[in-house]
Amino acid sequence: MADSAAARALTPRVLKGYENLSFALFEETVDEPLDDGVRWAVAPLRELFDEAMRRFPETPTAGDAWLAPRLHRTLRLTRAEAADTGIWNFLGLCVAPDVVRWRWGRGESGREVGQAARFSGRWDVQCFSRLWWAAELFRDGRNYAPAELACGNQDILNTVMRLEMIQHRPAAQAFLRLHGKTARTGRDVNAAASVANAAGATLVYEALAPDELSDAEALREWILDAEDAPTVQYDTLPQGPNDGSVPHASAETLTAWFEELFKNAPVRGKTREAGDAPAGEGTG
Repeated sequence: MADSAAARALTPRVLKGYENLSFALFEETVDEPLDDGVRWAVAPLRELFDEAMRRFPETPTAGDAWLAPRLHRTLRLTRAEAADTGIWNFLGLCVAPDVVRWRWGRGESGREVGQAARFSGRWDVQCFSRLWWAAELFRDGRNYAPAELACGNQDILNTVMRLEMIQHRPAAQAFLRLHGKTARTGRDVNAAASVANAAGATLVYEALAPDELSDAEALREWILDAEDAPTVQYDTLPQGPNDGSVPHASAETLTAWFEELFKNAPVRGKTREAGDAPAGEGTG
């Protein structure tokens, strides 16, 4: 579904929850399917969304960590395909607008969605796109556990994920390790992300902690395997494409560096202990 069509559908009354989306408009504007393969089937996604709402009826935010890896595993895309906003528009407006309201609804009715972008918007804001990309950027090869950890922290989803450094896989894994050790609160996470991102661009990270190229053929086989893959398990963390794990040594190198940077990072609301150097100042 084109962005222009989505924008026409998302009227103020729809966003307030006073009106439902116009399906007559969708029939006129939804593009033809990319193909008729299993990986474009709507039913498995709809079942997945229904299960998420069943499991987290009163705590939709907590559902992000559960849903993200399973959405990524069910909707098998290349990054180029995932960059197509039309896919996410279709999910947000045609397949599961009720899920968008469940996750982002507010107000007396619980149906008001403050941002149209939750239905149709930027990759890191749209309801489903943000979860798919979080799983993609934070997974360690076929291991979704780091992505699950990332999606369990809204500061990572809302702030850290959009930083340039997260495009470097060892940096993404190092940041999660730092989060697990010392940067525990939301303010810690934001401070750590700020200093780590300011310390260098992707080229700097690559020089300090080189990554390995992902196995494009393994990813292609994983995508094609959607035709025969079993249904995603709800109680067991699924496995992603076996396209290569993050080099352990590189992740450890950046973790140690981030820890040093975080020691002097200014954290809002925190006072320094006696003898600590002021944030940004050296000791020698």
